Amino acid sequence: MSELSWPRQAGPLSLRRPTPEALNQVLTWRNSPEVTQWLLSTTVDPDAWREDWLTVQDGDVAVLAFVDDDVVGTGSLWVQDAMGQRHTGHDIWSRAQGGMAYTIDPAHRGHGYATHLARALLSIAFDDLGLHRVTAGCFADNTPSWRAMERIGMRREQHGVKDSWHAELGWLDGYTYGILREEWGAVSPDEVTATE
Repeated sequence: MSELSWPRQAGPLSLRRPTPEALNQVLTWRNSPEVTQWLLSTTVDPDAWREDWLTVQDGDVAVLAFVDDDVVGTGSLWVQDAMGQRHTGHDIWSRAQGGMAYTIDPAHRGHGYATHLARALLSIAFDDLGLHRVTAGCFADNTPSWRAMERIGMRREQHGVKDSWHAELGWLDGYTYGILREEWGAVSPDEVTATE
């Protein structure tokens, strides 16, 4: 992450590396029911969570999205191996794909911030890291999340029927979205609408 330049603009958002002070601001809304409703980790220990965000794995990316001095969202991108055959020592699939996730402070929803943040994560994945493919998943009932993925050119690749456990709602359908680097090149910034 050190070779990436910060801060960077994503529409109205300023994306910055996490700091302890900014993460404390996130923790004021991170464990609220409006946020945890659609996250896999419904509550987090503040100290452990803060440490995870400050010490991301080499090659992975953790960003905070600011509007002025307010942290309005979090974004993460993790790099992983794609599936591939081992052939004469050339492992083109090694660290070739990524997964991404994002959250938006409920007080700042409805301004297109999820779309801007998700688009910026794809830009980092493809334009900066040179990944081949990026995926993201969500509960099918989390309409704002999958709409943001569709607005930035991702395609729904899987609809898992009752494949995702929700602590309050039981087994729910899940969606997996994906996009390839060559598809990303065809997505014009002007085509991305950021209305939620």
